[in-house]
Amino acid sequence: VIERALDLVEERTGERPDVDSIPLDDEATFEMLRSGDSIGVFQLEGGPMRSLMRSLAPTTFDDVAALVALYRPGPMAANMHRDYADRKNGRKPVEYLHPDLEPILSETYGLMIYQESVMRVAQRIAGYSLEEADNLRKACGKKIRSLIAAEREKFVQGCARQGYGAELGTQLFDIIEPFADYAFNRSHAYGYGLVAYQTAWLKANHPVEYLAALLSSVKDDKDKTAVYLSECRSLGISVLVPDVNVSMSNFAARPPRPGEPGTGSIPFGLSAVRNVGEGLVSLIVSERERNGPFADFHDFCCRVDPSVLNKRTVESLVKAGTFDSLGHPRKGLCLVFEEAIDRVLSRRREEEQGISTLFSMLEPPSDDASAGTYPEARVAVPDVEFDKSERLAFEKEMLGLYVSDHPLLGVEAALRRVADCTVRELLDQSSGGADAPPGTLADGGMRVVGGVVTGLSRRYTKRGELMATFVLEDLEAAIEVFVFPKAMAEYGGRLEEDAIVLVRGRVDQRDEQPKLLCSEVRRPDLVPDGSSEPIELQVPVNALTESTVRRLKELVVDHPGPVPVHVRIGTKVLRLPAEFNVEPRRGLVGALKELLGAHAVH
Repeated sequence: VIERALDLVEERTGERPDVDSIPLDDEATFEMLRSGDSIGVFQLEGGPMRSLMRSLAPTTFDDVAALVALYRPGPMAANMHRDYADRKNGRKPVEYLHPDLEPILSETYGLMIYQESVMRVAQRIAGYSLEEADNLRKACGKKIRSLIAAEREKFVQGCARQGYGAELGTQLFDIIEPFADYAFNRSHAYGYGLVAYQTAWLKANHPVEYLAALLSSVKDDKDKTAVYLSECRSLGISVLVPDVNVSMSNFAARPPRPGEPGTGSIPFGLSAVRNVGEGLVSLIVSERERNGPFADFHDFCCRVDPSVLNKRTVESLVKAGTFDSLGHPRKGLCLVFEEAIDRVLSRRREEEQGISTLFSMLEPPSDDASAGTYPEARVAVPDVEFDKSERLAFEKEMLGLYVSDHPLLGVEAALRRVADCTVRELLDQSSGGADAPPGTLADGGMRVVGGVVTGLSRRYTKRGELMATFVLEDLEAAIEVFVFPKAMAEYGGRLEEDAIVLVRGRVDQRDEQPKLLCSEVRRPDLVPDGSSEPIELQVPVNALTESTVRRLKELVVDHPGPVPVHVRIGTKVLRLPAEFNVEPRRGLVGALKELLGAHAVH
């Protein structure tokens, strides 16, 4: 991904950045990370990781390496991830169990977050040799409980011999033991951190090129493609449907034209279109590069290699929107493309055989360059278009997802306010097994999630009862939903293709991909984004601690926008001043729900 992004930067600017020599104090990069805008950044793009990053607010490269190490089951089991963030930002004091630990742990605010930290503490406080400290590290890394139990006794006795006492030894080993659940060594964290920083630097400084490279890397994974498409929209980068006059095989990066708003655009790759292989794409692109852009569909048919004019392939190109820029409506072209291909191929065969038609012989020479080759074979394209839902349905069929538009565009923030989480957050929260970080969603956990109904299928069970399955899709991800007979009988009437719904259900993780077992379906009344409908926060009086108020203010200030914020405390509703209006997207609602509780944000 990094190399492809650098290729795209070089194509646009003529210069190739040396990614191994970039400054490690780039303010644009750290500003992006502090706001949690790290979708697509190596190691740092998960929802809980972004939340931790906003809390930690990294300012140095050391913080990036620490993030990589902290978001692991071992440090998280000891609450080190939150302690590090709070100590770094002054929300908690930096404390040491003993003054002699300060020289060892001052760089990490008094916390043992690396395996090397454990080894140095064992040497200094428990009197371990280098070899013994390394054996302690190995015991932690191998997760062998019997070895760890033996090390505990040895460690505590060593602390007593060194004059620190068994109590301190026990306290320290209680911190060390969770590392048996997995912790990084420092060099590993810094190596990962460097690659994470490089990808963050590219995203912050060359967002169009970096996201184009990312999209190309996941072009066969529709869920990941949807995530990065959504991120492009959030950053004001237009992702365009494939275009025979612009697109390459993979996603490309196009800088903004003079006077064009935004940071540029990313045309979809032609090879992403269903039924269009890379071999055919290379024929289209080579003809375009050799003889210039195509004037219209007729010109395309006349110029490309005949193997490209397979009717199934061309139909897919039409429905995907690849000829939109030539001025042809998709429905009109669908009605006549077969006749147009037949006429042109017939004339091309006749020409190869040295046959001229009477009409072509009588045709006077034309000064109009747009008339093109074989003008007598030209077919008029009717000026008719599919309605929006049909056009998008075909587009999704050919590309695997909505590109030019989406049923949720314009209402996504309103939907976010009435759901517990997005589909992507639901998948992120789903348990990853024994090594899952604390706080992930257990099998059977209940959630309310919103999106668009796609792939709806109704069928009868062996007992003759009606049930349904469908895919619930939002702007970032999708999850399969099962509606069993009891829920179907009550809510089945609310299900239809492309409907925007809220689904309440339990997470089923028995298979590799989590699924949602539906217990309720609602059709929310959504107010389009851009309205002044406020976000309301319900805060119990006993929850108004100093740290909560400080964190709440940080979140509101970090997400400025047009939407007012109301705070309900008991029976009183306080409207925050206009300077605290917010933009509900970019992770704000999720962070508020994490701070105050899922049911406190409306």
